[in-house]
Amino acid sequence: MAGTIEANSPEQASELLKDMQLTVNEITRAKARMPKTAIGRGEFLLFNQQLASITRTGIPLERGLREIAADIGSRRMRKLITEVADELEAGASIEEAIERRHRQFPALYGHILKAGVESGRLSEMLTSLNRHLELSAMTRRIIFEALCYPAVVLTLAAAVITMVFVLIVPGYAEVIVDMAGGMALPALTQWFLTMSEHVGQFWGVVLIFILAIVAVFVLLSMSAAGRRFIESVLLKVPIVGRVYYCGALAKMAEAMALLVGAGCIMPTCLRLASGASGSEKLRLECELLAGRIEEGAGIVEAGHFCQMIPRLFLYSVQLGAQRNELQDNLHNLGEMYSQQTRGMQARLQNILPAALIIFLGFVVGLMVLSMFLPLVRVVTVLM
Repeated sequence: MAGTIEANSPEQASELLKDMQLTVNEITRAKARMPKTAIGRGEFLLFNQQLASITRTGIPLERGLREIAADIGSRRMRKLITEVADELEAGASIEEAIERRHRQFPALYGHILKAGVESGRLSEMLTSLNRHLELSAMTRRIIFEALCYPAVVLTLAAAVITMVFVLIVPGYAEVIVDMAGGMALPALTQWFLTMSEHVGQFWGVVLIFILAIVAVFVLLSMSAAGRRFIESVLLKVPIVGRVYYCGALAKMAEAMALLVGAGCIMPTCLRLASGASGSEKLRLECELLAGRIEEGAGIVEAGHFCQMIPRLFLYSVQLGAQRNELQDNLHNLGEMYSQQTRGMQARLQNILPAALIIFLGFVVGLMVLSMFLPLVRVVTVLM
């Protein structure tokens, strides 16, 4: 027989097996199991789209999950979906089955499925979730596409400029010094000549600077306070910060609408929906806001300190609760912020590539100017 046993050393494992009255023939170290990680955004978006389509036809959730598992290409997703379907058929609720796999699925996904099943609007809720997933994916794609072309050009330009500094500028420097005849070189020219003498050290400093930024970002991402600091910096970036802000509010409003439909009370809606928004600053504000509401304050009165949550958002929630139209108001808020996000995404797509190319042209222009300034000065003196 073969199996695995936990022990601190092979000797301890052998003793444990002998205590079980087993004869040990061979002991080898077992391969470490890979930790379960979240499924990819593309995989989840495809799965959610398929689930929305199947539930729209009225197929029971367990049967729909098995149909998706049979048709999906990813082995990992197939196993995950099959396990969820097995638990549903064994009597577990969809929220419990998803919660046991909270590392693989996004936050609030179990609540969304439960609310959809109980309200009979599962397809609508999944479609709404898909819309916001696609909105977030579009923002990431726009930024990637906008940065890709200038990044390639900048990399090639850096390689060419480095070759110029190493192979051409040293010889050109001697000519310039001779032509200057003892005159002081322009500061810009002197700076570029100095850089050509230390080009290796320059790129070393650049590499260390980039690695330091990455290390600081990783360290800050490990704590809630650090993530709030990163978010504060991101919100100050023109257009990009506004896209992030409106996208977070849109996700929060839609998540609150789904939770209201599931019968959650307002403090619970605020806490869970802020977690679904992906914003640490929203999460902190909503936690404080929920605590004040539980103490008996109205949402507008309790939210006077809020900086991330607009007053319009709070007024709409309060008005919807008074008129028994809270879910509709939250859907309208989500749609409004989604439209603002789409509009700014279009602006970002137009502005970002042009801004990066202009910056690249500015750097190259400075370099050319630094090479010609001494010649201009010499010609001026001669004239």
